[in-house]
Formats: sequence, structure tokens, C-alpha cells
Amino acid sequence: MPPAAESGTTDAPADIRRPNRGSGFLGRIRARRQALRDAVRTRLWPVPAAAVVSGIIAGILLPELDARLDPELPAAVTGYLFGGGADAARTILGTIATALMTVTSLTFSLTLVTLQLASSQYSPRLLRTFSGDPFVQRTLALFLGTFTYALTVLRTVRNADGGVNEFVPQFSVTTAYALGVACVLALVLFLGHLVRQIRIETMLDQVATEAIATGRRLLRPLDPDDHPAPPPPPPPNPRITPAAGSGFLVEIDEQRLLDIAVECDTVLWVQHTVGDTVVAGTPAVLRPDSGADIDHRIAGALHHGRERTTTQDLGYGIRQLTDVVVRALSPGINDPTTAVHGLNSAATVLRAFADRHCGPVTLVDHHGTARVHLPRPDLPELLDTACTQPRYYGAHDPLVLHGLLSLLGALGHTCRREGDRAAVREQLSRVGLTIADQEFDDGARRGLEEHLAVVAATALR
Repeated sequence: MPPAAESGTTDAPADIRRPNRGSGFLGRIRARRQALRDAVRTRLWPVPAAAVVSGIIAGILLPELDARLDPELPAAVTGYLFGGGADAARTILGTIATALMTVTSLTFSLTLVTLQLASSQYSPRLLRTFSGDPFVQRTLALFLGTFTYALTVLRTVRNADGGVNEFVPQFSVTTAYALGVACVLALVLFLGHLVRQIRIETMLDQVATEAIATGRRLLRPLDPDDHPAPPPPPPPNPRITPAAGSGFLVEIDEQRLLDIAVECDTVLWVQHTVGDTVVAGTPAVLRPDSGADIDHRIAGALHHGRERTTTQDLGYGIRQLTDVVVRALSPGINDPTTAVHGLNSAATVLRAFADRHCGPVTLVDHHGTARVHLPRPDLPELLDTACTQPRYYGAHDPLVLHGLLSLLGALGHTCRREGDRAAVREQLSRVGLTIADQEFDDGARRGLEEHLAVVAATALR
């Protein structure tokens, strides 16, 4: 029997996850598709690059369609098409291309200014949110695609010269005109969208929404009748699989690890949580020393990157929100209202996680034998991330302390597991000690103490 069958003790119970029949290959495909979707979504260039290619293809095919159209089209159709000569067509296409290059430069400049503002004013970890904004990507795609299309069509316009007949692609030029009008409208909408995007409420809502979506995708709902067993400790003299690369652990191929463990009849203990910083050569996975050399296969299931992502990282959203709170409390910014908004968003995310099974995960085979143990942050860890630094940096501001108490009160009403409720009580105790250490006036102290008493009396009954 593998060592996983032995009993052990640990502080946090593990979620037992059983494989579905035929889920191995399909599960891996879904995981890779999600990772690819996230990689494309959070980068600024893929959608505009695809639009450039589409503009070239359309600029080649539509003039071919024009050449094959019946020259004797009905007046009801030709009345809506471009009716000028070759010189007029060149003027229109050249004007569209020149204007769009200027507009695109302006759009890029505004986007970069917004990114700089978000990085310096709120948190550099919000840049992924801006670069992944689909409205910005599609606006740039429309501008660049139209610019490329106009240039490509321009090369097909010909004047009558000797034995060469004049060729004016009426339908293609009309399409370029329609795209130009669409670009003007898109520029107006983009400016309005950009003004809304730089509002702190919008950014916090986007981070919270993405964090909640990650939790719903990765965590199963709590079952009142489910009592997960603690995962066994690793063997006393394990074989160590070192990390293959340095950076953030951004993804774990769980199905691949399970397949390796079942194939080699072993048990794997992953040592890092997704989102942790990993140094190449340090221990990444532990397993019994069976003599089989499968380290390269195990290391290949752990994917590293230069920045954290929301693909499998449950704590990244809380980290982003906490960074916004801490930055708002810095002496150079001194914006406690923004800090309170960040705490409210963190409360929304934590309440969504409280209804799901956070904590370590144990993957079992079809016989119910534990094969892979994966660490994951539980709710007390996430709560500590959301509260510790704001409590430290906002200790002198009653407004921030009220925000922390509201967060704990909201979460206390939601928690259903005793361990989570104990974590809320511990954070309440820490906030109480912080209040006692400060030199507030009588009114501010009385208000905080009353708020603390109300939360302790109602949220954790």
C-alpha cells in the first residue's frame, strides 16, 4: 500500500477530488485551453495583430469581388456605392489611412498614460486588468485593421493608361468609408470608456469579479455532510523533485501529476501553492524513494511564469485588492476612502470563497487511493492577507478600522466552518488590540469599540 494510506495529522483538512471517467485527456485540454485563453486575454497585442491580418486578407479579397461584380448593377445598389474615379478613390483611402495612424497613436498614448496612472496611483499588479480590457483591445484592432485594409485596397486602384482600363473597387472603397465612420464612433466610445476605467470603483469591481470567477471555477461548493480527512504527512526520507525553473508557480497540471502517480504507483506531495515564488533547483515535489527516475516528468507538470495569473491562483485577487488598500494608505497618497473601498471589495471576494471548499486538495485514483496532495490557501490564510497589512498601515485612521470591522462582520455572517469562524474571531481580537493601542479621541474610540462589540455579538453567533 502506498504511504498515502497511512494516517497523519495536519491543521487543514484536504478536499478529496475523485477523477471522472474519461476526464484525463479532456480535463487536460480544458486546463490548457483556459491557460491559453488567459494568456491571450491579458496581452494587448493578439487581438490587434489578428485584425491586421484580417485587414490584409479583406483588402485582397474584396477588390477581387469588385472585379467580378456585374458592371450593370441596379441603380438602387450603385446609389450607395462609391461613384468617383481612381484619383478620388486614392484620396479617400489615403486620408483614411493617414488619419487612422494618427488616431491609433493617440489611442496608444492614452492607454499608456492610463497604465502608468494605475501603476503609480493604485498598484502595478492592476496592469493585467487594463491590458486585458477587451474594449481597448477591440478598439485598437478596429483602428489597425481599417488602416491595413485601406492601404491594401489602395494598391489595387488603377487609372486608365494605354491598354490598361481604369479600375476603381467601388464596393471596397465604400467598405473603407464605412470602417472609417466606425472608427470615429469607436474613438468617442473609447474616450468615455477610458474615463470610466480609471475610476477606482471600476477597477476594484473588475478585480473582485475576476477573483470570484476563479474561485467558482476551481472550488466546489461546501457540502454540510462532507467531512474531509486530513492529508497524510510526506514520508520521512522522501525523494525530492527540484523545480525546473524560477519565477511564480502559475499553473499545476493536476491530471498529469495524477497520471504519473498512478502509473508509477507512488504518491506526490507538491510543496508550493500556485502563486508562490519558486527558485530553480529548490524542492518542488516530494515522493517515496522508489528508484524510478520520473523527476523530469513531474517537473514538467509545474508551469512557471514571470507574473501571477488568475488561471489557478486563488489568492491573486485578494493580493491585488490589498495592494490597492496599502497604496492608498501610503503617506504620498493618503486616501483612506479608497482603502475602505478596497476592503469592501475584499469582503465580497471572501464571502464568495466562504461558501466553497478552500484549502489543500487531495487527488485520488479510481480505487480511492490518495495519489497527489496539492496545497491551496484556505480561508484563514486569505483573510490574513486581506487584514494584516491594512490593519498595520491604517492603525491610526478610524475610518480604515471601521472598514476592517465591516469586512469581518460581513464574513462572520457567511462562514459555516468552525475553523473559518475562529479565524474571524482572531482577526477581531487583533483589531481590538490595535484600537486599544491608539490615541483616539473619546468619540472615535467609543464608536470603534461599539462597532467591535456589535460585530462580535452578531456576526459570530
